[in-house]
Amino acid sequence: MKDLKMYINGRFCESRSGKWIEVLNPSTEEVVSRQPDGTLEDVQEAIDAAEAAQPAWAAIPAAERAVYLHKMADGIRANFDKFQEILVREQGKTQALAGVEVGVTATYFDYMAEFARRIEGEIIQSDNRGETMMLFKEPIGVAAGILPWNFPFFLIARKAGAALIAGCTIVLKPSQLTPENCTEFCKIVHETGLPAGVFNVVTGKGSLVGNAMASSPKVGIVSLTGSVGAGQKIMEAAAPNITKVSLELGGKAPAIVFPDADLELAAQAIFESRIGNNGQICNNAERLYVHKDVKEKLTALLLEKFQNVKVGNPAVMMDAEMGPLVEQRALESVTAKVENAIKQGAKVLCGGHRIGDKGYFYAPTLLDDVKQDFDIVHEETFGPVLPIIEFEDIDTVIKWANDVDYGLASSVFTKDIDIATRICRELQFGETYVNRWHFEAIQGFHAGVKKSGIGGADGKHGVEEYLTTHVVYLQTHY
Repeated sequence: MKDLKMYINGRFCESRSGKWIEVLNPSTEEVVSRQPDGTLEDVQEAIDAAEAAQPAWAAIPAAERAVYLHKMADGIRANFDKFQEILVREQGKTQALAGVEVGVTATYFDYMAEFARRIEGEIIQSDNRGETMMLFKEPIGVAAGILPWNFPFFLIARKAGAALIAGCTIVLKPSQLTPENCTEFCKIVHETGLPAGVFNVVTGKGSLVGNAMASSPKVGIVSLTGSVGAGQKIMEAAAPNITKVSLELGGKAPAIVFPDADLELAAQAIFESRIGNNGQICNNAERLYVHKDVKEKLTALLLEKFQNVKVGNPAVMMDAEMGPLVEQRALESVTAKVENAIKQGAKVLCGGHRIGDKGYFYAPTLLDDVKQDFDIVHEETFGPVLPIIEFEDIDTVIKWANDVDYGLASSVFTKDIDIATRICRELQFGETYVNRWHFEAIQGFHAGVKKSGIGGADGKHGVEEYLTTHVVYLQTHY
């Protein structure tokens, strides 16, 4: 078992509490590490260090800041196997997806470094003679990043990459379920020679550490990826100081399949989306709307795929397509949602049960005969469960797709450009995928509407999250 360290003001340290929180391997339920149980004093020290380091960091030309990000990317690639193994062990991610996450994390730091020469202000026309109006883009200050457990390593880059290139310093809190990848990354940060205080990590409970970060008057932005409940608590904590929040929360993505769709393509895309990361991705296809004319054929294609998924401990089964859910609570939640759907009238085509008695494995599950008013159509499942709902016309399916509290991702499968464009216009979601799987690109803008969040990440708009404006009215003569 490993003892992990926090990273505050350029040094590795334990918590003032002297207490620890154990981390379990979700495939085996064995303790694999323990993390410092961070205190309010630990958080304050990290924020103070970030605040003290921020002016000098912002004063460095962005092109020089970019050098550090490139070094981080190089360090990740040099330790590829180590980070892949950590993700498999502490999150239950498959070997294939863990490898993708490590690779994309390195790419993301390189990508964000390239914005060094692309952060631009504006010259604005003045109404007054002899006056020049200039809009500057400046770093918002200290950023606080609260990380999720489902893509814990990539989200380090998603939050820190944009913040650092913008000239912000940052304090991160990894999920207490998956902290090791983040604490191990601190070693790479340290080796780059990054100035002390620019990058800090505090481990511990979200209710204490996350709340303290969000409620600090010294923090300019709080960026959280997590549940709706966690987002609401962060907003409450940030409200007294009017601190900016950027929230990526839950999702209940609809996948809509029309009669003219390429059903093989649709089945494969929906299947990969639903079992991806063991069913634990915010923009996974969470509910399938299929036209009555092709429902039987598409269901048969999906059933074959769901019944043949390779499920197991990805540290042992190297070609596993699915691993475990992340913790006991997740297993209990998914189980309860499926049992409730059955009580409401859903028919289990496959799955619907736990696999084995060790590890948090849940069988890939297809539910038929599901109606729009079932709870499983409206509540985020966050597990490898796909309810199938039949529809007859486009007006109805658009209404049903929008009839949820969430608005992150959505998809449509059709060869009809008129249907595709109407769907894209009328669906109330931050992302719509047309004839492809549910997964965003780093140069896009990953953002939701309704209870799926505020603000977003990736691309130039993701960098803008960490910038504020400063308009100067320069009167040179009268």
